[in-house]
Amino acid sequence: MTPPQQPSSAELGAPTQRITEAVAAHEGVDVTAIEPPAYEPLYTVIDPEALDALFRTSSPHSETTARVILEYAGYEVVVHADGHVEVSELSPTETQHTDCRLKRDTPTAD
Repeated sequence: MTPPQQPSSAELGAPTQRITEAVAAHEGVDVTAIEPPAYEPLYTVIDPEALDALFRTSSPHSETTARVILEYAGYEVVVHADGHVEVSELSPTETQHTDCRLKRDTPTAD
């Protein structure tokens, strides 16, 4: 029996789409509600084309563990190289400024 395959990043959709879907799910609203004036446009915190291009070249089965961490709509959003997006609420003291980071974890030798 072969193990189930994880969906590719293309099957999951573009990272910008997944961010919007994840925030909508966390807020309990339809994805079409994640738009102005209730929500700032995603492009105010990150270049959507650059983000999508960055992960378009990543394979969910590659060894890279790159991830992008950004603040959007009061949440910390983490986009992983395997295509998954995590959303967690920020406390009021954590939302002092808009921050976007790219982190590439590299294995360390013991």
